[in-house]
Amino acid sequence: MPGIHFSLRMTDAEIGDLAAIEIDELVTRLVPEVFALVQGSADHTSEQARALAQLHLLTYLRQAVDTLEVRAAHAAADAGAGYPQIGRASNMTRQGARRRWPGLLHQSTDAPLRPTSPKPGSP
Repeated sequence: MPGIHFSLRMTDAEIGDLAAIEIDELVTRLVPEVFALVQGSADHTSEQARALAQLHLLTYLRQAVDTLEVRAAHAAADAGAGYPQIGRASNMTRQGARRRWPGLLHQSTDAPLRPTSPKPGSP
């Protein structure tokens, strides 16, 4: 069975840490560009405004990641990857990938080659 065609240079934990650092830096950079934070008389007001702006921006980043993930799954399928490879690349099983992206493959390579016969007693 074909593999995922890439190898990790870092552990899963290192990748997660790196992603968190990069996203934190992105949010820190984007908040002043996207939001006009209202300055209050107390320090906690500006802290609260910054934290709420970060939270708001992170919800949009999550939506963007979801959209990009779907796009990447379709690109992988269009390039010939099957559910087993897409699942492994997404840290899930083949079945998990199939449930997450049903119909991703026009003709699944892991489906039975011929129809199964009905069970005895079924119509």
